[in-house]
Amino acid sequence: MSRIGKLPIPLPSGVTAAVDGNRVQVKGPRGELARRVHGEMAVTEENGSLVVRRPSDERAHRALHGLTRSLLANMVTGVSEGFRRQLEIEGTGYRADEDGPTLVLFVGYSHPVRIDPPAGITFATENRGKTVTVHGIDKELVGQVAVRIRSVRPPEPYKGKGIRYADEQVRRKAGKAGKAR
Repeated sequence: MSRIGKLPIPLPSGVTAAVDGNRVQVKGPRGELARRVHGEMAVTEENGSLVVRRPSDERAHRALHGLTRSLLANMVTGVSEGFRRQLEIEGTGYRADEDGPTLVLFVGYSHPVRIDPPAGITFATENRGKTVTVHGIDKELVGQVAVRIRSVRPPEPYKGKGIRYADEQVRRKAGKAGKAR
């Protein structure tokens, strides 16, 4: 039995789940999410929690069991608390601004880079434009938008300039040692 898959997913107060065949819809105070799960995984609502069951102990079913449970747990967390991903901007003159819902990055190019948020995603800038926070209820989408922002100017190893995750460690290189005489 999968250690992750066998755990029931408790539904917090204010969160409801509707299971219709292989489609699961979760509603909460922050919004609503829906997802189709694999047809062989059985999802039921029992005693205020979601339970995922698998048909056999085949390798593929064991893998899908834990995956399905994790995806559903992320949906429940998203509609009740939400997700956020924080990025830091390092470099002289590098900063981010908000122009309505759009994020505008000034990161050493000859032009500002504008990033429009997909539906359900909001941006917040703090610390005079040196910190960007991506908020949303869909964990996959929050991570995907954060990757897109980071890819505009990834951190470089010599000076550390660029956009990085708040918890990311950038390995620094020494650079030139000087001309040998």
